[in-house]
Amino acid sequence: MLYYLYELNHAAVAPWRAAANMGRFFWKTPGNPMAETYMGRTIAAGLDLFERVTRRYGKPEFGIETVMVGGERVSVEPRTVWRKPFCNLLHFRKGATPRYGQSRLLIVAPLSGHYATLLRGTVETMLPRHDVYITDWVDARQVPLTEGRFDLDDYIDYVMEMLRFLGPDTHVMAVCQPSVPVLAAVSLMSAEKDPNVPASMVLMGGPIDTRRNPTAVNNLAMERGTDWFRRNVIVKVPPPHPGIMRDVYPGFLQLTGFMTMNLDRHIDAHQQLFWHLVDGDGDSAEKHELFYDEYLSVMDLTAEFYLQTVDQVFVKHALPEGRMTHRGEPIDPSAITKTALMTVEGERDDISGVGQTQASHDLCTNIPDGKRVHYLQPRVGHYGVFNGSRFEADIAPRISDFIRSNPSAS
Repeated sequence: MLYYLYELNHAAVAPWRAAANMGRFFWKTPGNPMAETYMGRTIAAGLDLFERVTRRYGKPEFGIETVMVGGERVSVEPRTVWRKPFCNLLHFRKGATPRYGQSRLLIVAPLSGHYATLLRGTVETMLPRHDVYITDWVDARQVPLTEGRFDLDDYIDYVMEMLRFLGPDTHVMAVCQPSVPVLAAVSLMSAEKDPNVPASMVLMGGPIDTRRNPTAVNNLAMERGTDWFRRNVIVKVPPPHPGIMRDVYPGFLQLTGFMTMNLDRHIDAHQQLFWHLVDGDGDSAEKHELFYDEYLSVMDLTAEFYLQTVDQVFVKHALPEGRMTHRGEPIDPSAITKTALMTVEGERDDISGVGQTQASHDLCTNIPDGKRVHYLQPRVGHYGVFNGSRFEADIAPRISDFIRSNPSAS
């Protein structure tokens, strides 16, 4: 019923949004003598803000068309090279430049509400040095029931299949949530002595052991337990979406949770946007709009994946406790011997506390000391671990150096 009410609300607001768009055009058109007055700019800014906060945001584009490689600007073309019902694998193919010397890097984007485009800056930063691929997760409401379920075991299967598709000497980078399934996948492949085991594994701001420095997010999961989330946040997809009747954790509920964590900050940001628009400060307004176009674009997660993740990662701590399994097979990180391990954390991370990702070193006991490193980035929060100026200047070069130092799984 909750999802139906959400859709009904969007339908009810649609005429008002259309009227707001017409009003914006009237108050911004150069032919209107009132357009450049303080009153005209104020009315236009108010209509702009109303349109933005009531808009349904779709999946953004990566929009990466060129990149600098060795002092030369080359074209970039994203291509889907591997498909599954719940995920596509994108390759950012660079034109007019040989990929010789550029290591193959698989970036596993989080499946936690936002689209893979949240890592646009991550991809753009890594492209000059690496041959980049990224997981492009599919919105669960777009997947028909006939395609079956998708849970944490399936996620691990997908990661292993992609690594086998890319072949040996691939490097894998897990950003936040996928740190657990990526570590599980590499553990399983190592135990099977799979020749396609990655050369290196970079885990960034991930919840490997949420008992260490637990955050508000971790405490919430522990206090309420898996059954509470099953009763309160799982709903069925309504028509006319292709995934009608699929049980999901809907994106709009996730966005509500994201926003309420820092509600004052978001309200202040939108107040500033209003005054930037009134003052004609286009640059500041554009930066705000670009950020929120991405931040407000959310996707549904399958109920089984979400609940299994909450239960295994945040409630039972199955991986650090040595009790996590994949289709009945135990997951043992000590089986990893050839894959180098790098962990990255942010000093001010309020999603994955300091030490939670570093815990993977305690689990991967058979990786040689010379093939492991941990880096704590000062003065950055969760988002800054994989995006922004400090990622570009401090974190990304260290990751690239680590990858170059471990060119193969040997």
